[in-house]
Amino acid sequence: MTTRYERMKMQRRMQRRIRLVVEERRMSAARPDNHAEPADPGEATIEIPVAALLHPVPAPPAGRAIGRVTVRSA
Repeated sequence: MTTRYERMKMQRRMQRRIRLVVEERRMSAARPDNHAEPADPGEATIEIPVAALLHPVPAPPAGRAIGRVTVRSA
């Protein structure tokens, strides 16, 4: 059984959560569409041809490594 103080504390916490959710929904509804984030073209779904899956293109031969640095211990 909870005490009166604990019940009041829980009620305040719940009211705070409700206020935050309502404010968040109000802000998202008030945001104009012209300020919406632009769609990323990299997120678009593409179809991979079956032939590309059955006969993949071999990778090009590995060239020499670029930017490799020799580190000597002191």
